[in-house]
Parts: sequence; structure tokens; C-alpha cells
Amino acid sequence: MVIPKNFLWGGSISAAQCEGGWNEGGKSPVQVDYGDPGTSNDRRYIHFQNADGTRGKMRQFDHLPEGASYTLFDDIRYTNHIGVDFYHRYREDIALFAEMGFTTFNTTISWARIFPHGVEGGVNKEGIEFYRNVFKECKKYGMDPVITLYKYDEPVYLEEKYGGWANREMIHQFVEFAKVCFSEYKDLVDKWLTFNEINILLHFEGQEGSQVAYTELHNQMVAAARATKTAHEIDANISVGCMVAGFCIYPYTCDPEDVLTAYKEFQNKFGYCGDTMIRGSYPTYATRIWKEKNVELEITEQDKKDLMDGKSDFLAYSYYMSSVTTTHEVELDGMVSAGGQGELANPYLKSSDWGWQIDPTGYEYFLHFLNDRYQIPIFDVENGLGAYDKVEEDGSIHDDYRIDYLRSHIKSLMKAREEGVNIFGYTMWGPIDLVSFTTGQMDKRYGFIYVDMNDDGIGDLHRIKKDSFFWYKKVIASKGKDLE
Repeated sequence: MVIPKNFLWGGSISAAQCEGGWNEGGKSPVQVDYGDPGTSNDRRYIHFQNADGTRGKMRQFDHLPEGASYTLFDDIRYTNHIGVDFYHRYREDIALFAEMGFTTFNTTISWARIFPHGVEGGVNKEGIEFYRNVFKECKKYGMDPVITLYKYDEPVYLEEKYGGWANREMIHQFVEFAKVCFSEYKDLVDKWLTFNEINILLHFEGQEGSQVAYTELHNQMVAAARATKTAHEIDANISVGCMVAGFCIYPYTCDPEDVLTAYKEFQNKFGYCGDTMIRGSYPTYATRIWKEKNVELEITEQDKKDLMDGKSDFLAYSYYMSSVTTTHEVELDGMVSAGGQGELANPYLKSSDWGWQIDPTGYEYFLHFLNDRYQIPIFDVENGLGAYDKVEEDGSIHDDYRIDYLRSHIKSLMKAREEGVNIFGYTMWGPIDLVSFTTGQMDKRYGFIYVDMNDDGIGDLHRIKKDSFFWYKKVIASKGKDLE
């Protein structure tokens, strides 16, 4: 694997949440192009028209009812259509990242820009050149990009034709997409991620339930493994990692049943994917999960071979918060769901505006846990705080709350690294404001860079450097030593 000599500092975004240009440059639509902005208390909806002409809506990751079609309606604001206009402004934004001192940058390649209508529709050369220019711009500033292939944005064409990831044809479609990317950009990118937060399907099982979710996930893990093997065949210097959403779950009490339940929650939500993709086969406890979920998977001998031959070179992860689970009935004042992770809020922790619990100590614990369990290089792809930001009369934005969050987590990261955790990079989510994945909002802001656009579509997209912009620049310049 290509391990950088120096620790990589940067930020992470995604195509669907930032690019805009949803119908430009030969790109075809993806599911979130039909999504509304939700609220701080509710996820977004995806909108469609039924076969009888009536309107319908569903959650992200759900599938269209028979005969329905994705449809745009005049009374809905589609935040992803514009995003933050990275498609047209990437040079400006990458220059701002460079001003902060980024040594790496993570983004996704929109599948719908490369193969708008599947393999059968051919490669979209305009999409190929767009990403080539993005990566060249990164290299111009000395950034060593780590690029993600998939973040829930396959062309809707593939869902309409094949029904989505429950169909094994999607494995072939993805591997061909990956092959084109590895081949086209091998001189610009040597570190790749296959699926972003691949385990997220276990969190949003959707309307069809567990059988479909686990079938889709199996096909995705096989596709990732085949893609990893393909990358190594194209260029032995290419490293490919898996990326798993971090779930740090505590037992609420010292009752042994709570301790066992918390560990099983880790197995269910993280280990199921992490163990499979890093070790090359399903863990023994997968049989328990399948039994509990009443799931039967078609796992062929070729699938088993693919998983073993395409083991990930490194483990990438996201970490935002921790959560608590228990076997007991517990009542807590002001209890929140912690973003849907686990069952209870931790009474010892504070929460963000969106109910996500802030736990830098849990981050340190989680880093050691991953390092000890997998014993391969790890990479932090996502860590950040979504919050409401206020633009002052003089145009400044004082986001001390964001600095406090990041300072405490980077401090934990640096401590774990000093204690031997084999972590080679950190890309904060997201360095520029973007469309929220879960809610579709612009008002939920993460960035060091403010983008003048709100949920109602008001704003001219101009960029403003927040206080955290200058703070992170100092952090990178000091290689993580100056966190004040």
C-alpha cells in the first residue's frame, strides 16, 4: 500500500452534496436530485409520481413503487440541483483549501457523470475530463487526493432498468465504472475508497426491510472487492480502502447484558462490514445477524473468492458521535436519539443542534479499538460538526463551537497517534458548507468556508472564511500541535 511519509491533513466533500450542475456536462439524475430539504427534526423525502398520476414520496434508499417515476414538482426546492456550485467553482474552492494548507482532499466521483446511462450507454467523456481537471487542480497545490467512488449516487437509470442494488447486475456495472476511474486517473490518484459508509444500509433498511437491505449490501461488498482486485491489476501502486460509518456504542449500565448488547450492536452496525471487507470473509456472528433478521443470502463460491481476493488495503471511517444502548427501561429528561445511533442519549455528554452527541473521548477509544482489531492503516474521512452559523454585520462568522468540537477531536487523534495508532490522515467533514446528506438542508453547516445559500434558495453562493478557517490553517501548519 502507498503510505504517505507525512500525515495527511485536509477535508472531505461529496459530488451530490456540493457539485450542483445536476443536468450539465452529460450527467444524468441521481435519487437525491428529486429530494426536498428536510428539517433539523426530520430526514428529507424523495418525490415521485405514481402510475395513476398521483404524487408520492419516500425516504432515501427506498425504491420506487411499481410503475412510478421520479418527477420534479414546481412547489419543491431541490437543494442538490445547485449544491454549492462546486461544478463551476472548483478552482476557487480548491484554492481556498490550499490557502488553509491542505495536503490532501477527499471527494466523490459521481457515477452519473461517468456512465450516465449505465455501461451500455457508454462513457461520458465530458465527465471524465471534469474530474481530471479537479484532480489536476489538487496536484497543482501539492495535494495528495484520496478519492471515493460511490456515495449513494448511482444514475436513476440503473434503478429504473435493474431495480438497483438487489440485482447482481449492479456488481458488473460498478466494477466497470471503477475500472474506468482507476485507469483514467492512475497518474493523479493512487489512494481510493470504494463505497462511502457502506454500512449505512444497515441503518436505513428502507421500506422493503432486512432481506433487501442485506442483499443489496452483499452485492455492494462483492462489487467493492472486485473493484479492489481490479485496481491492483491496473497498477500495483494503487491502494484501495473500504469506508465504514463509525459506531461507538456504550452499555448504559454495568449489567453484563448491557455490555453484551453494546458489543453486539458494534458487530451489527460496524463489524459486519469492516470484518468482511478487511478479513475477506463474513464473520462467524453474521449467522446470528441473518437469523435475527430472517435473512437468507445467496453467497456463491465466486463471491467468497472475490471477497478474499479483494480485501481492503486500509480502513477508512467516519466518526461524529457516540451513543448508548441498554436492555433496561430507562427514562431520561431531554432524551434524544443521538442521530438514530443506538437507543439512548448519554447523560454525561452534550449534543449538537441536531441531537448528535459530542464525545472526543469516545473518539480516542474508537481509534484504539479499530487499530487493535484490524491492524492495518486507518484513515479518518469524516469528522465534523453541523451547526447554525450567523453572519455578523461586518461579514465575519464566529464559529467557536466548531473550533471547540474539532480541537477536542484532533487532540484525541494526536494522542492516539502518539500511542501507536496507525492513522495516516484526517479529512474533516466538510471544509465548505454543503447540502446535508440526511436532511437535504443548507442551513446545517459544517464548513470552514460559508456559502451564501439557504434552504429557501436565497443567496448568491459567495464564499466567506469563518474563524475556523484561520484556526485550521494554524493546526495544519503546526502539524496538529497548535490547537489553540
